[in-house]
Amino acid sequence: MTSSPSTFHRLVDEIGALHSKLILVVGRPGSGKTALLADLADQRGAKVLNVGSALGKRLAVLPSKQRALKAPVLLRELADEHADGDLLLIDNIELLFDQTLKLDPLDLLKRHAHIRRVVAVWPGELREGRLTYAELGHPEYQDYGLDGLVPFEIESVG
Repeated sequence: MTSSPSTFHRLVDEIGALHSKLILVVGRPGSGKTALLADLADQRGAKVLNVGSALGKRLAVLPSKQRALKAPVLLRELADEHADGDLLLIDNIELLFDQTLKLDPLDLLKRHAHIRRVVAVWPGELREGRLTYAELGHPEYQDYGLDGLVPFEIESVG
């Protein structure tokens, strides 16, 4: 789905009726994904969970061998702390792709979306009906179908 901020806000309201309540905001770097999420947060009086910063701080104090085990638990705690009612806004998820954490970032987001509406900025691309992260051959490369989520694609700034 590609459209305006007002369409985006309406989609966030309507997604609550679906089984998986995950909206991924997708667009090129500089297209306004983070700004759109910040605008939604301002409109709803909600907070945005910056996964890189918040999860990174909590993982940094753990021994490296415990990080992969604790990451999903810590992310759940952070989600509970940052959620505004049944709405969770997430940005800067690149840390979830770190191979040492052994996570499936999209699966994690989908699991959170069974509990509440989740709107997350996707740091990769949407091409030919597939979500990707990183380039083919890169160690963190991921390729996903669109089952269980609603993509919201931003074409340009503004």
